[in-house]
Amino acid sequence: MLNLVLPLAFALVSVAFILSLVRLIKGPDVPDRILALDTLYINSIALLILLGLYLGSALYFEAALLIAVMGFVGTVALSKYLLRGDIME
Repeated sequence: MLNLVLPLAFALVSVAFILSLVRLIKGPDVPDRILALDTLYINSIALLILLGLYLGSALYFEAALLIAVMGFVGTVALSKYLLRGDIME
């Protein structure tokens, strides 16, 4: 059953990744682009987790955790820059 579901999940998450990339490039304004970048982080985490399930390796789960932390910090920094125009106080 897992051999049937994983390729479908790869395909659907890849489509979501491509659509987020299009929104990042064509976004009408900066907050939409930041939201698309955050969605790209989530899609890349999903792809790594699916790859880890497919290959049976725990290394991909650790990489997904690192991307999640970097994505959170990046989103907070970009949001802070939009609000204040400066990241550091």
